[in-house]
Amino acid sequence: MLWLGLIAIIGLAVVILYPLLTRTEPVTYSDPVEHFKYGSIGSEPVSGIPYAIWKALPLMFADKLPPGSQADYSAFGLLYEPGKDLPIGTSVRKVMGIDRVWLNCSVCHVGTVRNEPGAERQLLIGAPSNNLRLFDFVQFMRAAAIDNRWDPDYVLAKIDEAGVELGFIQRLLYRFLVIQQVRDGLLTLDEQLDFLDRQEQLGHDWGPGRVDTFNPYKKIQFNYAMDRIPDAELTGAADYPSIWMQRPRQGMNLHWDGNNASVEERNLSASLGAGVTPATIDMASLERIRDWLWELPAPAFPAERIDREQAAAGAPLYAQYCAACHGAPKADGSGYDYDRSRYPRLGEVESLAAIRTDPGRWRSYTQAFAGDQNMLYAGYPRPADGCAERLCSARFTHFKKTDGYANHPLDGIWARSPYLHNGSVPTLRALLDPAVERPVTFYRGSDVFDWEEVGYRTEPPADGPSLLFDTRVPGNANSGHEGPEYGTDLSAAEKDAIVEYMKTF
Repeated sequence: MLWLGLIAIIGLAVVILYPLLTRTEPVTYSDPVEHFKYGSIGSEPVSGIPYAIWKALPLMFADKLPPGSQADYSAFGLLYEPGKDLPIGTSVRKVMGIDRVWLNCSVCHVGTVRNEPGAERQLLIGAPSNNLRLFDFVQFMRAAAIDNRWDPDYVLAKIDEAGVELGFIQRLLYRFLVIQQVRDGLLTLDEQLDFLDRQEQLGHDWGPGRVDTFNPYKKIQFNYAMDRIPDAELTGAADYPSIWMQRPRQGMNLHWDGNNASVEERNLSASLGAGVTPATIDMASLERIRDWLWELPAPAFPAERIDREQAAAGAPLYAQYCAACHGAPKADGSGYDYDRSRYPRLGEVESLAAIRTDPGRWRSYTQAFAGDQNMLYAGYPRPADGCAERLCSARFTHFKKTDGYANHPLDGIWARSPYLHNGSVPTLRALLDPAVERPVTFYRGSDVFDWEEVGYRTEPPADGPSLLFDTRVPGNANSGHEGPEYGTDLSAAEKDAIVEYMKTF
């Protein structure tokens, strides 16, 4: 009868442990802003790193961080708030009994602004993450993967140094299982993204506030042979977009090249870039974020810094040269006007022949890739609960290859510096000059603001790393959006007036 007792004990253990090892439990927040900053969207089950190792990695490989950096993820521009253990843009979910950490939407969509070096930073929720150096973050993870310091004694010592307490059983699990699994996962990442080394050789380090949206996607989601992709297709890094006021953008051509007009599909596609998979996506969480962004207002430019008389002089000039493509504030001051019947080119794609901006981002998104994207989520059923119908399409259907770049609304444009899709023009004032008069090189990485020219300061920041942005590098050109139809032939005073008016957006 002993064996019957053993079977009963094993069966009971399975009944107790199976739900614990198969259930995932996200950390959630009732406040929508906190949920956006720290809530899970489902990236942790496949892409996540156990919390203890996440905390220890910057200590384990401190020599691979940028010089002078703190031994945490602020080394890559991730933002820490007082009293918070993890940076904005990361979330926690318990998977198989272990807390795992990975990225969420806000890692790419929270910016900062300061009046002067050393001053307190103001968070800009929904703005482009001007501090984030995702290229450096990924390269750090890849360098860590191939390092030989993954000995369990070393890793556990660094976990202790990071202040993470592991119990006896947990230490055994980490020593004999978890540490090697994490390294294996990072080695896979290293292999998948080895084309980043080629981008670096091309001089196309994405730099602060930019990302190559679709080339990593090609490898991770579809296993493209990246060594066969031509150099011109690898120079597609672009600035992060803002994501406020999504309701009026429904039906407009989204992404820089206008490759999709569905906010829902854009959101689902972006979540894949954060490490989600079709099988792990948390639809209910993504729905919460989507509904909150639906009416999230753009941040206002400081009212005391606006010359109202000069702005009034700029309003008719903006209406003449800019409004048809980008919309404008309502005449009664009640907000931005996104009415596409009034502004016929708003949300439409402008051909490369007309706009003449750098083609790198456009080239990186191919017809073949659009076809592959439209197969994603095929065969995945709609969840029975926790998912609104509009967010649970069975597959993508709206992705397409376009012939240029989309005309987006300019609400909150002051908080979206630098300008053009690739961030090649540092200020709004410079964008109104012909390309030959725009800065050829400038530093990206500062969040100290130039309130007159409207854009982040372009000298190297005194308190952090920066990147010398060279507009002569393929993918970085600052050409286009110029000529009489764009107002670049106006007088200096007229251009100043337009900029002053755009501060009111």
